[in-house]
Amino acid sequence: MNFSTANPLYQISVWFLPVLLAITFHEGAHALVARLRGDDTAARLGRVTLNPLKHIDPFGTVLLPGLLLLMRAPFLFGYAKPVPVNTRKLYHPRIDGMLVAAAGPAMNLVLAIVAALALHAVDYAPATAGEWLERNLDNAILLNVGLALFNLLPVPPLDGGRILTGLLPRPLAIPFARLEPYGMMILIGLILLLPLLGQQLGINLDLLSWLLARGANAIINAILTVTGNA
Repeated sequence: MNFSTANPLYQISVWFLPVLLAITFHEGAHALVARLRGDDTAARLGRVTLNPLKHIDPFGTVLLPGLLLLMRAPFLFGYAKPVPVNTRKLYHPRIDGMLVAAAGPAMNLVLAIVAALALHAVDYAPATAGEWLERNLDNAILLNVGLALFNLLPVPPLDGGRILTGLLPRPLAIPFARLEPYGMMILIGLILLLPLLGQQLGINLDLLSWLLARGANAIINAILTVTGNA
């Protein structure tokens, strides 16, 4: 078998672990912080764990990213089972709710830093294994930073939307939180429909991708500099 970098199996092999770890640690962090702040809902469901089987969604975590890779899509997207949080059980629902929401993106940034530090080990690996390891680590940095930024978008039910709900005064927080059932439609509109409309009008309306790309590049460059890889 020709296991070249152009081989679809090779592409899956250098994305599978980064995707699995990013999503597992993200959801595990939500569950752990919720348990530490008084809500044992996720803990009783066995979600305070790094066992990926407890977090992965067969379609969203495995099939969807795999299909996108095989189709050579310009973006990689996936999701896991949401961690259930009962804010009424939290010690301080408003503040603790924000901490629980922030835990996932924060964990992804930690994983990106760890992956960047691990790049220093590539030179000590055999050539072929080193190339494969470097691709995994590069993808882990890109994926974790991208996942952190995407989840911090101020749109419920994303983590950023829940953080913003906690920051807003109650008269504004309540109607904003009611947008959660429509959050996915809002995101689809921003990510897919708005750029398509822009193409028809001859205007680049893909502002969200532009902002995420600019933010991700800045954070990745900062991480690489701090970890001695720049």
